[in-house]
Amino acid sequence: MRTIIFYALAAACEIGGCYAFWRWLKMGRSAIWALAGLAALALFAWLLTRVDSPAAGRTFAAYGGLYIAASLVWMRVVEGLRPDRWDLAGASVCLVGAAIILWAPRTA
Repeated sequence: MRTIIFYALAAACEIGGCYAFWRWLKMGRSAIWALAGLAALALFAWLLTRVDSPAAGRTFAAYGGLYIAASLVWMRVVEGLRPDRWDLAGASVCLVGAAIILWAPRTA
């Protein structure tokens, strides 16, 4: 459960940080948005280090699946755009992949 919480918080920070840059560069907002984006992205990186895993690559790979699903939630909640069935199908496949990476039985 702790891993999922760290992943969810990391996703919110990464998506929020990138969105802050989007607002600054693509929507003409002030540079304050870039500073907020930098802070959020730094917090994102720190949060991923809190995940209990011996391999950074495995941590990042599993996070990728959650990031994809969280991005679609962001699109719906923040941008007001509804994901279509293909978005949802793709995110489902990614979440299954992330679950396999995270919870597969390993001997070593």
